[in-house]
Amino acid sequence: MTDFFLQFLYWADLAGIGVFAISGALAAGRKSLDWLGVFVIAVVTAIGGGTIRDLLLGRGPVFWIQDPIYLYVIFFFALITLFYSRFNKPPLRILLIADAFGLAIFAILGASIAESAGVSWINVIILGTITGVAGGIIRDVITNEIPLILRRDFYASAAIFGIFMYLMLKHLGLEQVSASVVGIASTASLRLAAIIYGLRLPIFQLPEDPS
Repeated sequence: MTDFFLQFLYWADLAGIGVFAISGALAAGRKSLDWLGVFVIAVVTAIGGGTIRDLLLGRGPVFWIQDPIYLYVIFFFALITLFYSRFNKPPLRILLIADAFGLAIFAILGASIAESAGVSWINVIILGTITGVAGGIIRDVITNEIPLILRRDFYASAAIFGIFMYLMLKHLGLEQVSASVVGIASTASLRLAAIIYGLRLPIFQLPEDPS
């Protein structure tokens, strides 16, 4: 990877950490948790997926242990969310919109890291998807919500689509930063379209037993 792309990845990662911290803090606020609970949910939402990815790849130390700036970013954005929400009621869709951009950034970032580890393309898609969705799953489980990934929404499927676009464009010769931007935009666009227009995946339902 070029130095420019590594810098792009780093700042994109911090941006994703920030928006997932906001998402986690807002989710905690909806459940009326105390301030400690807000910070806990913000942390697990922001670093959960990347931690699982690093453990699966055997990368050590885990990214937020190696570089504690990630934790500082989480605490900063969680604190900003706390104070903003005391004086302004955030629209409910902000949670989903923040989550959509966090999903997009983390999915492509995770795919890039998995790709640099030399795994196969199918594992790149799986690990990128885990990076994008695992933090939100942990957040929803802790706050006693049905995870977004199980609600028929284009969620994990949006991440898979964006990662596929990223890999395909790279295969066709597009420069890595441009392919990453297109992948992020593709993931975010599909997820936001699902939020705005109510797009849903078809369900699988077995017919009832007539007996």
